[in-house]
Amino acid sequence: MNFPAELKYTKEHEWIKLTDGDTALIGITAFAQSELGDIVYVDINTIGSTLAADQIFGTVEAVKTVSDLFLPVAGTILEVNPALEGQPELVNSDSYGEGWMVKIKVANPADLDSLMSAEDYQKLVG
Repeated sequence: MNFPAELKYTKEHEWIKLTDGDTALIGITAFAQSELGDIVYVDINTIGSTLAADQIFGTVEAVKTVSDLFLPVAGTILEVNPALEGQPELVNSDSYGEGWMVKIKVANPADLDSLMSAEDYQKLVG
């Protein structure tokens, strides 16, 4: 399974990547999408909301279940990936690329230092 080294990870199976200063992309890991199965719907209506770390920013619906999505660090939701509206399966096929879920303005970029590295996350999921 793929665990890109440039990302940070959470125990709730989200990843985050700083893209430009205090802007970051967030999605779910390849492990999470494989556990969920075929993603059929992504429901995120928190654009403009400022949320704390670990707050729910949306849900992802798979054939098997609905799962909450947790923000890895505090920030403001700037954008939801528009491609997911018509192609939620991008989360399955490219969870670290085209299947990203939200873009946020991170309140404190140093907070990413408290998240797991790819190596630590790999140990968590075995």
